[in-house]
Amino acid sequence: MKRREMLLTSGAAALGLSSFPLGWVAAAEKKKQKLLYFSRSVGYEHSVVARKGGELSHSEKILTELGKKAGFDVECTKDGRVFDGDLDGYDAIALYTCGDVTQPNQRKTPPMTNKGVRRLLDEVLAGKPLVPLHSACYWGPKPNALLQRCVSMVGAGFVSHGAQQESTMKITSPGFPGVKGLGRSFRLNDEWYALRDFDKKMHVILAQDSQGMKGKMYQRPPFPSTWARRHGKGRVFFTAMGHREDVWTSGTFQQILLGGIAWALGNVDAEIAANIDKVTPQAGQLPD
Repeated sequence: MKRREMLLTSGAAALGLSSFPLGWVAAAEKKKQKLLYFSRSVGYEHSVVARKGGELSHSEKILTELGKKAGFDVECTKDGRVFDGDLDGYDAIALYTCGDVTQPNQRKTPPMTNKGVRRLLDEVLAGKPLVPLHSACYWGPKPNALLQRCVSMVGAGFVSHGAQQESTMKITSPGFPGVKGLGRSFRLNDEWYALRDFDKKMHVILAQDSQGMKGKMYQRPPFPSTWARRHGKGRVFFTAMGHREDVWTSGTFQQILLGGIAWALGNVDAEIAANIDKVTPQAGQLPD
């Protein structure tokens, strides 16, 4: 892998971060943990992962600074060949991918190989923690069998989204790390994903309250938007939030994200019994 394609941790001053991130739980061991953040897109690239002038993207800066304050390292890359190499040095993998990442893109960042995709799948099944974010539930309009396994690994698939708007997130697991103290719900302006094919064993943390939302894709009962689940031996934490820059600087989002990362890493345990049929019983009901 070319060194210029791999950017290590760097500061992100004046981003409005608190002196110590809420929601974080450090590892019991003294060893410093390391997170790989892979954010390669094919087709549309979200502004929060777009790099300008060789600098880290907005989300890369935020996540790196959060790690610095919390005490873990973040390594950021858009080079898909990282998954062909040794992944033992990473304690967890975060994804902000979009589309079929095995294909070329306009930015000419090296794609993942089929071998690399299988490595990712195998690593998570064997116990590597995974934190997919926002569009990491979308692996292309017609994912092949290999990429469909990635959709299953995340826990649900992308349908569509409407215009960005303020919406309510219902907290369905108030004891989960990162959501304590947020009450029963909160409102946020973001690009909200309509999702489908939910894993029936997932533990729903936040549910999309679709009442009053504009857009046909949201004319449906509440459905999962943030969850925790096991994929084989691996802990998987997913949130559909994170499209907008101001979401990434939001204390609420940062708290939820860090709580999810801490749980995925195994720094803290939580009850993740399947609750989808209880808290979002009509999640699979799509608009006509």
